[in-house]
Amino acid sequence: MRITWWGHATTTIEDNGTRLLTDPVLTSRIAHLRRRRGPSPLPEAGDCDAVLISHLHADHLHLTSLPLVSSDAALVVPRGAAKLIQQDCGKDVADRCIEVAAGNQVRIGRLDITAVTAAHDGRRLPWSAHEGPALGYRVEGSPSVWFAGDTDLYDDLAAEAGPVDLALVPVGGWGPSLGPGHLDPVRAAEAVRRVGARIAVPVHFGTFWPIGCDWLKPDLFLPPGSRFEAAMTALDPEVRVELLAPGESTEVVHR
Repeated sequence: MRITWWGHATTTIEDNGTRLLTDPVLTSRIAHLRRRRGPSPLPEAGDCDAVLISHLHADHLHLTSLPLVSSDAALVVPRGAAKLIQQDCGKDVADRCIEVAAGNQVRIGRLDITAVTAAHDGRRLPWSAHEGPALGYRVEGSPSVWFAGDTDLYDDLAAEAGPVDLALVPVGGWGPSLGPGHLDPVRAAEAVRRVGARIAVPVHFGTFWPIGCDWLKPDLFLPPGSRFEAAMTALDPEVRVELLAPGESTEVVHR
């Protein structure tokens, strides 16, 4: 399996001849947020068999980026998202949507994908009435993967998402405050422990920041990655942390 991190929550999971793209943000801007580290993803980032959307927030369901992905890719989205996608991207794009809720399973290529709960606000916000469940995804590949989307710890996390070989886990955010429904580096390490992953790739940090606020709390921009690595080592030194820069990849062998 090959994992590429394009920045924020955007990753490519490539396994068994199938390419999955998570929460694609393929541009240099999300409304008031600017990409501060790494260039915009290469055009090849949009090459996929399916897109996995975790929830409706604009930094995860980025409507501007959906036309940049393969025109025949399935869009696995939270229940209720297709109407929003049709409104902005048109019927042709919306017709490719597969709406899911926690517990639903979809087969893409040779991979089985199960939607799991995420402890996060699933509403579009702030000026939209669209809403749906916030989700993570468990991918049954070689190895197995948990893509967390945005979540905090919750009681059934281990039972729903684990056990897996690899965790794509959010460790930070895009601004000077994290807010509820997110994992900080310490809680992210605990989430990895709960799902039993032996490899962790920290995501959702060190990419976007509000325009004009470069000076504001810079300790919340890049450091969450290394703080997660330290917290993970302290909690379980057997877990291998792959700390990538945007555009970098790692290969994981099933054991």
